[in-house]
Amino acid sequence: MGEKPKSAPYKLYNIMSLADVEPICIGHEGANMEVHTPIVISTWRFIEAVKVAAWHVMEEGGSAVDAVVHGCSTCELLQCDGSVGYGGSPDESGETTLDAMIMDGTNMNVGAVGALRSVKGAIEAAKLVMEHTEHTLLVGDQASQFALALGLPGPANLSTADSLKAWSVWRESGCQPNYWCNVVPDSSVGCGPYRVSHLSQRMTDNKCEISDGTDSEQCGSSSSKAVGFQNHDTISMAVIDKRGRIAAGTSTNGASHKIPGRVGDGPIAGAAAYADDDVGACGATGDGDVMMRFLPCYQVVESMRQGMDPASAAKDAIARIRRKYPSFIGAVFAVNRLGVHAGACHGWLFQYSVQDATMNDVQVFTVHPDAQ
Repeated sequence: MGEKPKSAPYKLYNIMSLADVEPICIGHEGANMEVHTPIVISTWRFIEAVKVAAWHVMEEGGSAVDAVVHGCSTCELLQCDGSVGYGGSPDESGETTLDAMIMDGTNMNVGAVGALRSVKGAIEAAKLVMEHTEHTLLVGDQASQFALALGLPGPANLSTADSLKAWSVWRESGCQPNYWCNVVPDSSVGCGPYRVSHLSQRMTDNKCEISDGTDSEQCGSSSSKAVGFQNHDTISMAVIDKRGRIAAGTSTNGASHKIPGRVGDGPIAGAAAYADDDVGACGATGDGDVMMRFLPCYQVVESMRQGMDPASAAKDAIARIRRKYPSFIGAVFAVNRLGVHAGACHGWLFQYSVQDATMNDVQVFTVHPDAQ
């Protein structure tokens, strides 16, 4: 599904100031009742990625799985908004790592990679996991070794001059913002290394006191870390092909300035994407550390299975997160097996891109603020 403010080269789109957006948004309830499959849907204005995937299923008659891989691979190569592929979202050490996932809604097979290093083709690596292992998720150096052993190009340097510059600026700004809490020194004013605050010892009257942690800051949501569409731009894509097969997948370089080793919602089935031929599919983007706790895309698909239309299912999934984390930022799109689609969001303006058999080109749908 993403995190830190990036330098200018990584800014997404100047659509609307967050100050102009109401906190809850839904969109396109039933607006597409006449839409027919095949169909390709992607988070954000990732138009070229949608075009590539749509060509594969509509003109070449290819599979939904391959279309998702082609589409996400396109974004990886284009470094979509600096949030997908190499050269973006450096972690605290300045390194770019990748997360990706592919799900086949026909047999519910999943392949995923997390914290992938030295390999640019993250979604291709995820597909190798799905097709050539009995596992679901491989991570870190071992995932990289696996992908290289099975023939993906590399090893490659995933950093670029722009990503290293962004990291340098962040360091010069006192490592702000970051994802630490309840540590010393105070992570809100300076860089680490940090240590656990409630274990730190204070000398008082020649005695050693142990902090009880009662004054510790609240961890759990990165909403206070200036999370926004500049830094949570996972591509999550769903495809229904000519045979009615459904697939979904994701690719992202994760949260800017994340703690090294962090894996977000992108490679987690049911979090940033989910697909089931019997029902439909979902894609998500936003504060992945929070959203993955709720498996919003699994929730969307299961709600549609129980009879909800896509708009209601999307809105319900977002509402479930909002009740626990009122200030989180995120969005989902939902599509049923007939091609009816909708979106819902919280805390930001959301756009998603669509091309189906009735469209001559990709259309971008904006999810407008709800008046509730």
